[in-house]
Amino acid sequence: MISNTSIISSKAIIGRNVTIGEFCIIEDDVVVGDNTVIKHYVEIRRDVIIGKDCLIDSRVSFSGNARIGEKVILRYDTIIARGVSIGNNSYLCPRVMTNNLDTGMHQVGGAQIGENCFIGTNCVLQHGITINNNVITGAMSFVNKNIPEDEIWFGNPAAFFKKI
Repeated sequence: MISNTSIISSKAIIGRNVTIGEFCIIEDDVVVGDNTVIKHYVEIRRDVIIGKDCLIDSRVSFSGNARIGEKVILRYDTIIARGVSIGNNSYLCPRVMTNNLDTGMHQVGGAQIGENCFIGTNCVLQHGITINNNVITGAMSFVNKNIPEDEIWFGNPAAFFKKI
């Protein structure tokens, strides 16, 4: 079901059995996979690909050019910057923020998040970092360096806690 209050570009590709809530904006060259649910007030700018079986909660914003795997959950008010990629089966809690600009306001690429990751509420992921597969970050962490697979990190700045 697609709400009649949403604005969807004719150049967007919407898969089968997709639900799009109230007051969403989906721009040109966006691809939404089958069985994905997009809640209310979501903005998806150009060149975003969202895999199948995803949940995009209310007020999530994509600034464009992002890749979202299959069975990904993005919770309320998350911000996905340009160049971000998120692997299959990952879960981003509410209000996670990604960035793709350095301190000089130059685009340097968004965070790369692996498969089966859990990113805690209110985390900030700095530009250009890689979070490898099977990683957990604690709530309110500031991730400013790469995280190897199978680890738990938290804090400001985020630091290693233990292997999974």
